Amino acid sequence: MEIKSQFIGQSGAFLDAVERASRAAPMARPVLVIGERGTGKELIAERLHRLSDRWEEPLVTMNCAALPETLIEAELFGHEQGAFTGATKARVGRFEEADRGTLFLDELGTLSMGAQERLLRAVEYGEVTRIGSSRPTRVDVRIVAATNEDLQAKAEHGEFRPDLLDRLSFEVITLPPLRVREGDIQVLADYFGRRMAAELGWERWPGFADHIADRMEDHPWPGNVRELRNVVERAVYRWDNWDMPIGEMVFDPFASPWKPAPMASAPTAPRASGSAPVGNVQPSQPRFDDIDDLRAAVDAHEKAIVEHALGANRWNQRQTAKALGLTYDQLRHCIKKHGLADSD
Repeated sequence: MEIKSQFIGQSGAFLDAVERASRAAPMARPVLVIGERGTGKELIAERLHRLSDRWEEPLVTMNCAALPETLIEAELFGHEQGAFTGATKARVGRFEEADRGTLFLDELGTLSMGAQERLLRAVEYGEVTRIGSSRPTRVDVRIVAATNEDLQAKAEHGEFRPDLLDRLSFEVITLPPLRVREGDIQVLADYFGRRMAAELGWERWPGFADHIADRMEDHPWPGNVRELRNVVERAVYRWDNWDMPIGEMVFDPFASPWKPAPMASAPTAPRASGSAPVGNVQPSQPRFDDIDDLRAAVDAHEKAIVEHALGANRWNQRQTAKALGLTYDQLRHCIKKHGLADSD
């Protein structure tokens, strides 16, 4: 059996969800997987398929949000030649492709009400009818559906068929977000980091500096495991010295001192005396006659110097600290003190 992916984690909440998927796998019943983006819903679907007696048959995946409403039914159920404009030849749908196997419907909550009605019949009776045909086809398909929406609330508001929800929820597996998976952030970060280091040909894995490990634990990870992987791999490939623990990490790849301002913005208020210059412009000599608050003026000048140095060093904090004769922690203190847009 080919294993394309693996689960990594040790937290109780995560292991409970995996165990529930393992118990449900042998059952030829629909399973609904719920979770935030990046929590591993597709991995659970694959586990449900690989641990079932259908593992040698097809696992067919369809992202319901990736297709316009007019094409979803044709993708699910197929169509006959000439059924609609552009249907130059007959085509089997995902249900027929997944016959005797598993059909994974991702982003289930985006299905139209019409598609939901036909899906209900397919799940209930095991029959699908191609568009343009009057003859139903029998299929043996195990449905696994996934969503990051509250389908119960959508059903209460008439946006999702309650009978379809009842039919698909023989088992419901809700995946925990990364921020509540105690101990898993470091385990996953080490795994992704080692894999990236091997890809880059590093001779050894230096690990992460303590302050980086602390920041990973404090980050909310709205993108969950997918976001963590990107952040870790980006930090590894940008790090030049594998003899030293990785000491820099950019959580927001869009953060930049040159990030374009919004197109529609309020008029800029006149700058108060002693405030910092805008942007990464070389700070000029202040007008001493205009200073009426020494502390504010000193802070503004310090902020302008640090902001300029960060821009000149392409926002590399280690290089910036060296250029200013500061330690890394001293520079971090300045960034937080002045509220500069850093990698947090």
